[in-house]
Amino acid sequence: MFEANYDVIVIGAGPAGLASAVEAKKSGAQNVLLVERDNALGGILQQCIHPGFGLHIFDEELTGPEYAYRFVEEVKKSGIDVLLDTMVLEIDKDDNRIYAVNGEKGVCNVGYKSLILAMGCRERTRGSIAIPGTRPAGIFTAGTAQRYINMQGYMVGKEVVILGSGDIGMIMARRLTLEGAKVKAVIEIMPYLAGLTRNKVQCLDDFEIPLYLKHTITDIKGRKRVEKVTVSQVDSYLQPIKGSEWEVSCDTVLLSVGLIPENELSKKCQIKLSPITAGPIVNQKMETSIKNIFACGNVVHVNDLVDNVTIESRIAGRFAGLNSIDRNYRIKKIVKCTPGQGIRYIMPQEIEVTDESGDIDLYFRVKEPARGVTIELSSNGETISHIKKQKINPGEMEKMKLKAEMLEKLGEEIKISITEVKG
Repeated sequence: MFEANYDVIVIGAGPAGLASAVEAKKSGAQNVLLVERDNALGGILQQCIHPGFGLHIFDEELTGPEYAYRFVEEVKKSGIDVLLDTMVLEIDKDDNRIYAVNGEKGVCNVGYKSLILAMGCRERTRGSIAIPGTRPAGIFTAGTAQRYINMQGYMVGKEVVILGSGDIGMIMARRLTLEGAKVKAVIEIMPYLAGLTRNKVQCLDDFEIPLYLKHTITDIKGRKRVEKVTVSQVDSYLQPIKGSEWEVSCDTVLLSVGLIPENELSKKCQIKLSPITAGPIVNQKMETSIKNIFACGNVVHVNDLVDNVTIESRIAGRFAGLNSIDRNYRIKKIVKCTPGQGIRYIMPQEIEVTDESGDIDLYFRVKEPARGVTIELSSNGETISHIKKQKINPGEMEKMKLKAEMLEKLGEEIKISITEVKG
């Protein structure tokens, strides 16, 4: 059995885990351990060979592996310990220990002063959305297809239909086209885009790949391999409209129908989860409802940009590091962050006001696309600040800044609402 004790343990070595581990070390943690179930550092970035990463963090455009490399090098220089091929089985929140298994070391029993959850997220599968039809070969999640093509050199198909307009799906539409496949359609059940507008322009429009909003796949046909799919228009209740069906011949279906935070460990140790994001409820320090446990990245809420993951992961790493050296703050009050009209959720969900609280960035997603909107931040019925946006979309994260000098004036709750929409 492998036994050890660390100031900070980070579970997951994707972009969130790497950034938080480095920041924890910078913040005073003497020894930091990264635990990763894969055989290499970097997480999902390893298979994202397309550019578009790092524009905010590094002021330059990088591929996923290039972005990960920057942080992997920092991990090495910082003297952070790493356990690869290691699966964490359980978190003992009472004794501040994790239990894991490793091929070489066997059972691992490791203590921590601060723990950071950075397990990322996983894709929804066909089973979770219950598409009718046969069960032939040729059905993949978009991320799985991306890994096959970019890391294993395996081409998944020649004629492809993609269900869902998530970012990975749109990026794979371009990737498959560049590899010689014919992407016949991207089908989206909602009346608006699920991913970033820039990905629609660069990955669909530039390659003349059709996008069908308010449509879904209602049947998959094929014996050994997918042969065709039935596509139907949906009504305002997202139910297929009879008589609107049409068929598309194809040998491959990719699913890009949403991501789910990997929170089995969080549930087992009874961390409070948000019913909206399915991730831990956190404060502005990225601290969960369980003492000494922090969380960051897509395990908290699904981000559209890795730069945003890095920003909040650095926050988690900083406060986890300070917590490990017993740096505590006197809490004056706790303020709840409540989504108002037109807002789906806000992150963080609560704010601890202390003498040392600084400016706080509030990230949020809207419920529906709109143009010419005013978004208001308020407390006690009074407006604190507002911003005007030419357009908003559920697939893109929005942000408002809460100034430190306003914290003392807050009531028990702050609210972000869409207060004006121009036609």
